[in-house]
Amino acid sequence: MASPSGLRDSTQIVLPWASLDGVQADLEAEFTVTVYDEGNAARIIGSPVVIKEVSEYLVRQGISLP
Repeated sequence: MASPSGLRDSTQIVLPWASLDGVQADLEAEFTVTVYDEGNAARIIGSPVVIKEVSEYLVRQGISLP
């Protein structure tokens, strides 16, 4: 059985807001995701397939993922 934390990790990415400078608009335009403001952090939420694509996109942009 899947653990809640494993499912959550496959549907979201949490990064410092500064990491998304210059790519936030592209993320929301290109992918079906929601970006929530959590103070100093940005929470990107989407389906597991889309989150994987977003992860690959962010890495190609030079953004380190946790």
